[in-house]
Amino acid sequence: MAKLYFHYSTMNAGKSTLLLQASHNYRERGMQTYLLTAQLDDRAGLGRIASRIGIGEEADTYAPDTDLFDRIRERLARGPVACVFVDEAQFLTPDQVWQLARAVDDLDVPVMCYGLRVDFRGELFPGSAALLALADEMREVRTICHCGRKATMVVRRGPDGRAMRDGAQVQIGGNETYVSLCRRHWREEIGDRRASTAAE
Repeated sequence: MAKLYFHYSTMNAGKSTLLLQASHNYRERGMQTYLLTAQLDDRAGLGRIASRIGIGEEADTYAPDTDLFDRIRERLARGPVACVFVDEAQFLTPDQVWQLARAVDDLDVPVMCYGLRVDFRGELFPGSAALLALADEMREVRTICHCGRKATMVVRRGPDGRAMRDGAQVQIGGNETYVSLCRRHWREEIGDRRASTAAE
């Protein structure tokens, strides 16, 4: 039975690596996969999913107005697909998450989404919130803070190197812009005085 999966984490946890490895596992067994990534994120080149460890794969792109149910249905009309993989799932709109859920239910194809859960302000992305509500299964991809604890938050650094507290939710960037931290160190970075008093 097909399911909608949400693999979530903070930055630099290896989500794209896991996506590419899972897709490779299907293809190694002679099954086709269908890869989608956000048009907005072209750091690796438009229509390319790439990992920090150097592996990559071509993918179709989606924009906020893309009907993903229709896109998947059109792809299935050209031949069988064992699994659909969606990278940068935090950039999905809530409507697109429903479209993916419909693809799972009505087209009987598994859909695996990989993305961030929260932004640099500690707030859910709309796409991630919808996936948390609708996904059949959710899996946390873990990474660690510099202190060794599990990182669940991310800070965005400004040009001066300091953590930003305000700004647009979406700003494409990598290690030069974002740092993954545990909640305690995220609170310290953004100037939450309660973090230091709690440690005393």
